This record gives sequence, C-alpha cells and structure tokens, in this order.
Amino acid sequence: MRFNLFLLLSVLLAFVVSSCGDVRSSYITVEGQALGTFVQLKCETAEAPGVIEAIIGEVDAEAKASMSIFDESSLLSRINANQTDSLDSHIANNIALAQRFSELSNGAYDITIRPLTEAWGFGRSVAEQRVNVDSILEFVGCDNLRVEEGRIIKSDNRVQIDLNSIAKGYVVDLMAERLEALGVVNYMVNIGGEIRCKGYNGRGQRWSIGIETPYDGNMAMDSFEKIIYIEDQAVATSGNYRRFYLDGQGNKVVHTIDPRTGYSVVSDLLSATVVAPTCAEADAAATMFMAMGATEEALALAEYCSESYGWKYYFIYADGEGYRIECSAEYRE
Repeated sequence: MRFNLFLLLSVLLAFVVSSCGDVRSSYITVEGQALGTFVQLKCETAEAPGVIEAIIGEVDAEAKASMSIFDESSLLSRINANQTDSLDSHIANNIALAQRFSELSNGAYDITIRPLTEAWGFGRSVAEQRVNVDSILEFVGCDNLRVEEGRIIKSDNRVQIDLNSIAKGYVVDLMAERLEALGVVNYMVNIGGEIRCKGYNGRGQRWSIGIETPYDGNMAMDSFEKIIYIEDQAVATSGNYRRFYLDGQGNKVVHTIDPRTGYSVVSDLLSATVVAPTCAEADAAATMFMAMGATEEALALAEYCSESYGWKYYFIYADGEGYRIECSAEYRE
C-alpha cells in the first residue's frame, strides 16, 4: 500500500458545506489531487487557475519527497532505514509539534508508533498472527528521539517515525502559506477533509463546515451532525468508523492505537473534531483525543486547550442507538 492510498483512507473527515447565494466573480475554485486524496482550493484572486494548480502540484511533490513513509526514496523513509540522520524543515517542524502533543497527552499521541501500526496491519503490511506488543513498546515513544543541530538522534535504530497523523494538516498549512504569499486574503484549502480558511467566502460570509455523522460505511459523506462556521482557523476530524478491520473472531480492530499500551483504543468516542489556528495543530489534536478515548482526561484536556490555546472541540460518542455530544460552549446549541 502506498502513502497516497493510506491518506486516501484517512478518517480525518470534515467537509465544506455550500450555501445558497451568488458568488462574487473574483472567486475561483481549483480542484486536484494531493497525498492520494482530493484537494479543493477556493479563493479570491486575480491569478489564473493554472497558478493555483501549480501550487497544489509543487506542495504535493515537496511533501512526498520529505514525509512519505511508503516511498523508499523519501527523506523520512531513509531516516527510518537509518540511512541518514539529516532533517529538512518539514520533518523538523513536525517532530517539534508532535513532541508538544505527546507531552500534552502524557504519551497518548506519538509519532514513533509506526512499528505498532505495521504489526497490527494498518501500514502497508498485513497484520501479524501474534503481535509481540511488549517487545515493540521498547522502542516506541517520543522520548526515544531528539533533534540536535538539524540531525535526529534515536535511542534505538528500530525507532521509526510516522507523520501521517499530522502531515496532511501540515500540507494544508503549506498551501495556505503559498496562497498568502500571492496576496490572497480570502481562501479555503481542503485536502481530504482537512481544512484551513481565512477571511470570507464568495458570499461575504464565514466559511461553513460540516462535521460528518459518524456511522459505519458513510462513504457518501452526505450526513452532517453539526455545521460550524470558521474564519482565520483550521479544522480537522479524526474517527474510527471507517478505518478498521475484522479479526479472526469477527471483532472490529480500529486504526487508532494507544502507544502507551500498544493496542487499539476501545472507546465510545466515534469522532473528534478540533478547530485550531493551524491545520497541523488541528490534525494532531484530533488524533490525540481519539487516542485518549472517552475519558475524563480527554475532556479535561480539551477544555484546557480551549482556554489556553483558543481551540474548539466537538466530540461525538456512541450512545445506545444514537449519539452523545461533548463540545465547546459555542457549539452547544
């Protein structure tokens, strides 16, 4: 399975919801592909669509060359294979942000989780018949790596980094930065449901985002549990209701693994949506909360991050035949 396919199956799922009304002619919509999933850019610009399309292609190629774990020639793959210890700015930035989230969550969020995802069959390999969790946990943990003068130092050569829980949001931010460098002040960047917006849409309104109803097999993505409105913010959603497999006993094994235990998270939390200043933050935070599961610790951390960093959150839990919601005060309507 290639890096593109992995991200296509990613479950970080929020969609832009259209509203009625006339769109100003200065707004354009450009669609394409990046990281194995769809890209949609809407912005107010005098630039030709080809200029915006070039941004998509350039950022996509740059990200894959740096952070792909399925392209053996990428820098991250060579770091994982211990062929180099040199970092570029993309990997260094993501490691720094990931270590911050690891500290916030007491280790529930961890980018060194790749050996576990591989063993459980969520990488490009099939699941092992018997996963020796204890032996793998010996070299899983952000405290097993550090960065010094642009180089990465591992405590064990078996440590491997997987940035898929943060890279798509980071690439959204890169595309947003490229638009701003062109002087664009009103835009929406959407990569596979990871979204960053600035200013207003073509109707002069805040951007409207739909938080998807989290039920198994909702591939049409046409049912929304909540509509939120954002301006100069980013949003990402993580969930377990699409990415799972059934084991030999028919049990559902979900893709979110707790790096502290080495096992898939068992939780009533179906999806976690986070609104943050950058999409990399929102992306990592949504994954972090899914890894923490339906715990008081996760809710307390969500409230702390709202107060300290200005994040907003919307958590959907399974509750009998329906859903239970825990969310930021402004979404309690």
